[in-house]
Amino acid sequence: MMQQYLRIKSEHPDKLVFYRMGDFYELFYSDAELAAKLLDITLTTRGASGGQPIKMAGVPYHAAEQYLARLVKLGQSVAICEQIGDPATSKGPVERKVMRVVTPGTLTDSALLEEKRDNVLLALNASKGVLGMAWLSLASGAFRVMQTQADNLVSELERIRPAEILLPDGLSLPVLDALGLARKTLGAWMFEADSAERLLRQQFATHDLAGFGAAGLTTAIGAAGALLDYARQTQGSSLPHVAGLTVETGAEYLVLDAATRRNLEISETIRNEPSPTLLSVLDGCASSMGSRLLRHWLHHPLRDQHAVLARQQAVGALRDGYAFDGVHETLSRIADIERITARIALRSARPRDLSGLRDALIRLPQLQPIVAPLADPLLASLTQALVAPDDIVAMLSTAIQAEPSVVLREGGVIADGYHADLDELRGIQANCGEFLLALEVRERERTGISTLKVEFNRVHGFYIEVSRAQSDKVPDDYRRRQTLKNAERYITPELKTFEDKALSAQDRALALEKQLYEALLEQLQPHLGTLQRVAQSVATLDVLACFAERASSLGWAAPEFTHEHVIEISQGRHPVVESQIDSFIANDTRLSMVRKLLLITGPNMGGKSTYMRQNALIVLLAHCGAYVPAASARLGPVDRIFTRIGASDDLAGGRSTFMVEMTETANILHHATEHSLVLMDEVGRGTSTFDGLALAYAIARHLLEKSRSYTLFATHYFELTRLSQEFPFAANVHLDAVEHKDRIVFLHAVQDGPASQSYGIQVAQLAGVPGPVIRAAKRHLQELEQMSGGTSGQGDLFATPVAVDAVPVAPHPVLEALAEIDPDELTPRHAIELIYSLRQMLEK
Repeated sequence: MMQQYLRIKSEHPDKLVFYRMGDFYELFYSDAELAAKLLDITLTTRGASGGQPIKMAGVPYHAAEQYLARLVKLGQSVAICEQIGDPATSKGPVERKVMRVVTPGTLTDSALLEEKRDNVLLALNASKGVLGMAWLSLASGAFRVMQTQADNLVSELERIRPAEILLPDGLSLPVLDALGLARKTLGAWMFEADSAERLLRQQFATHDLAGFGAAGLTTAIGAAGALLDYARQTQGSSLPHVAGLTVETGAEYLVLDAATRRNLEISETIRNEPSPTLLSVLDGCASSMGSRLLRHWLHHPLRDQHAVLARQQAVGALRDGYAFDGVHETLSRIADIERITARIALRSARPRDLSGLRDALIRLPQLQPIVAPLADPLLASLTQALVAPDDIVAMLSTAIQAEPSVVLREGGVIADGYHADLDELRGIQANCGEFLLALEVRERERTGISTLKVEFNRVHGFYIEVSRAQSDKVPDDYRRRQTLKNAERYITPELKTFEDKALSAQDRALALEKQLYEALLEQLQPHLGTLQRVAQSVATLDVLACFAERASSLGWAAPEFTHEHVIEISQGRHPVVESQIDSFIANDTRLSMVRKLLLITGPNMGGKSTYMRQNALIVLLAHCGAYVPAASARLGPVDRIFTRIGASDDLAGGRSTFMVEMTETANILHHATEHSLVLMDEVGRGTSTFDGLALAYAIARHLLEKSRSYTLFATHYFELTRLSQEFPFAANVHLDAVEHKDRIVFLHAVQDGPASQSYGIQVAQLAGVPGPVIRAAKRHLQELEQMSGGTSGQGDLFATPVAVDAVPVAPHPVLEALAEIDPDELTPRHAIELIYSLRQMLEK
């Protein structure tokens, strides 16, 4: 047995081998040590090899999925080795074979997958600065490719969020080291374009790949071929549900770089938590298919205004007709058709998958009377696609029990009446007692032996017992089976036939059920494309209904699209922040060809970052086809959204906070166009005041003169407000605050003109900075203001500097002592004593 194991392990040296032995999956040697550590299971020994005990650990067969899930989350790959031989006929160890390989990117089992997130396998290939990418969701069959520049890799990884990455041997991408993604290196020959194209043509049964728009994408095709080959090997299947290829281009979606996706907190917060995010606020989908598609739409906002308007009009029809509740209620009782279809294709679907699919297809017609009256073109096409073929429904209804067993090995899966032999075997098991009683009555009447009995025991099986006194009445077809002192036991051909059936009925019934179930999966293979279309339509309708419900419940408005160069938002709100607080102050935004840059000033915590982000999220939501959190919105063409918000370092990559800030800024300045929306927050804070101010000024000027982007530029450098005097396309706005009883109150309302001060010391006081520190800061601020000659709370670094040879005058000791006093903490007695003390100091 160990020789067999070592041979199998040699074929999968980089994977943990789950080796089936009876009711357990066992692991040996180093696999056992690693699994024991990762899974916290017992490590033991058994037998010996080379004089050393063989280390061994195992997990129960019936509970293997939970252990597999933990291993995959830790980035491990597992080869599942099953017994394929018959123990009854095997000489030596039962024949075993690796039936499938489970890796982070090739999961299909429902127990191992997150319901609301696609699990993506990505392959990368590079040639002469061109990056070829191919990615596949095995659970849905969606297969995509694209070619891009190598410096776009981080942005694309943030968009696709793969669970596992395949790389050709020899390709070095240092950026992957810091991301912590599971990686697998394959032979470079697997990425060879010609062989990859042949493999893809064979998979899709096409003459070439031109029909998919992939002609000439040799680098991406190489990646796609390697990915398909790897996925086939891990699943032990030809992947029949992977029936086509989608080519993505940069012009199809609004471009969101990695920093933008993180800063806007679309589906994860900056701390990588699932909420509160835009997705968590929006996701009221009834099905997991809808939730996954919603996530995809939010990360892939469309540039095509016609496609966006088609979605928006469907949302409006569902909202105005109040049809979203009915759609949600119906879809909430529908199983995950998309992933069930994939498991059918891989022949790994379980009985409850098929019963869930059957019930879902039966319920789909309930959507027709809800959606059909709305008279919307997109909704009409969806309802047509939601009609499941009668032959699929009939096949599943006649073949599968209403409530089948969880697993096939327990039986009770195939419906009664589907197969005559199976019904007979079940009848034998269920009606064995009745058959024996009926046989006994019949034989007594036939033989005239009143004491004849038909019985059973484990040693001799079934028999007819006749007393010795009446043995002369036994018919000729009786054959003696056993002689007792006072009786004879016989068997008849009829009883022998029944015995053979009864004793093997259960095993034969289970074996026949397995054959019928596998045949049913085979019969469903031609219908995979239809089921995938139904799943896609269900998911799309679910997301549109979700958008309609959010628009109705939250008071969102339909954005208007125009070909003019304009972004006009009236009473815009931040959808996530609004969901977390009781009262949100809405604000307007107006950007156009003659008003390209808004210079935003105001206090810390005044709402500058929230204001900027809400405008980006409104633009993003609009291009997903959703309504937006605003009274109205009018949007011209937008190609990209950039953000430079927040401060963080990249210690692992050897980059300081300021270096990260400048890297993100450089990306914006290189790629922003006149149709881009740019959010710049506090650029230049990470260096000296004069350096930061000079950089901020030059960056704002470049965005105005060269990029000409729609720009929201928040800053504490008050000197930058002069840009509006130099450039007519720049305008000043601010978020104000007021002081009340030594406290600060933020108004959160955007007003025209620059801010008067930053209120930094007041915010520090709110944060709990000790009182002496606050008082010292106020004194020093006064000194700085006097030295700069400024009269406002915000000093001007461009003002005439103090002469270098000026001699500073030391403050009087009494003034210093007074400055240290906190009147609120003085008792009357201490105050009187202090007055006398100050008087003595003056006299001295």
